[in-house]
Amino acid sequence: MDDARRILLLRGLRAFAYGFTSVVLGVHLADLQHAHALSSWEAGAIVTATLGGAAALSALLGARGDRIGRRRAHVALSLAMAGAMTVFAFTSAFAALFLVALTGTVATTFLESGPFVALEQAMLPHTVAPEARTRSFGRYSAIAYVTGSVGSLAAGGPDAIRHYLHTAPSSQRWFLLPAALALISAAVAVSLSPVVEAPAGDRKPLGPSRGKVYRLSALFALDGLGGGFVVNTLIAYWFRSKFGTSTEMLGVIFFGVGLLQSGSVLVSSRLAERIGLVKTMVFTHLPSNLLLIAIPLVPNQAWAVALLLARFALSQMDVPARQSYVVAVVTPEERTAASSFTTTAKSAAQAVSPSISGPAVQAPGAGLPFYLGGGLKILYDILLWRSFRKVHPPEEEARSSHEQPRS
Repeated sequence: MDDARRILLLRGLRAFAYGFTSVVLGVHLADLQHAHALSSWEAGAIVTATLGGAAALSALLGARGDRIGRRRAHVALSLAMAGAMTVFAFTSAFAALFLVALTGTVATTFLESGPFVALEQAMLPHTVAPEARTRSFGRYSAIAYVTGSVGSLAAGGPDAIRHYLHTAPSSQRWFLLPAALALISAAVAVSLSPVVEAPAGDRKPLGPSRGKVYRLSALFALDGLGGGFVVNTLIAYWFRSKFGTSTEMLGVIFFGVGLLQSGSVLVSSRLAERIGLVKTMVFTHLPSNLLLIAIPLVPNQAWAVALLLARFALSQMDVPARQSYVVAVVTPEERTAASSFTTTAKSAAQAVSPSISGPAVQAPGAGLPFYLGGGLKILYDILLWRSFRKVHPPEEEARSSHEQPRS
């Protein structure tokens, strides 16, 4: 197995684990709160710690990741994830859960954008030719959507098993499954070759590309802030409040969302090869946000679900293009730092928006989450186009020069 396939395997293992965990964790925290083992404030603090820890660790990797070594850092993160999941499996003490959540290796969604992703985004371009880079990122995202969706469905397994086998372990013990997958990931990361490391020589966090990375980070933070208003939890809450949508129906809807997203990111990589990375990012993302704003305007659940699915069929097409673009417009030595800084900015901003979304949550029928999220994301699309439409990755510049008519 070559390095590119190993990185895709790492992504798939972790997405399944996090898809499983994101559901089991929510149920577990709710059960602890119902049993008065945790307060609502403590449950919220644990979720916030997962987001804050991921952002902080991503920033640390941006500064020190290449000095530590990408493979070594990935192995350490996988072992930390295994340890954190084991703690969740055996204790309900707030202090312990809060501390392991701060490790940044516990995710509340299978499509996490934390320290693991920052490392893998930096490693993947070293395993393929430049012209195949965007397609590789498309496969990287598609695998996450498929395996993460399956992991989310699998989270219903423990309850189903206990229905027929009363001696089956409690839901809390099932955190050992993602712990085991994390140990397998550590073994896979150990087998990566030195090719995935940063080139030898000067490994300063950011050098000549500092300005571009800072501007991209600010724009991605704006996108993340908008995305925080329309995370799956708030969307499910809105559907439940306005239409009385059942839990079973919501599960089917979000499973369908994952499948649509997996197909769309594969189409995205081919589209980017034809029209360019920035055009792909903007021209697919902008209409998806117009669809997002339209969802609360329709009269019934059927139309709302149709618009939601159409929106998600487009909304993630910018992901492989964005990941490919970030590592393409910086030097190879800066890839870990660039991936880490941009990932940190997006995830940190996304962690902030739920805390300021009180009016949006208090008036779900009015559709405020969709208007706020969609509006901020449209602003991001416009600013991205204005700032970077003339900043092309090397392969696009080479193609443009090759296609210039001879005088």
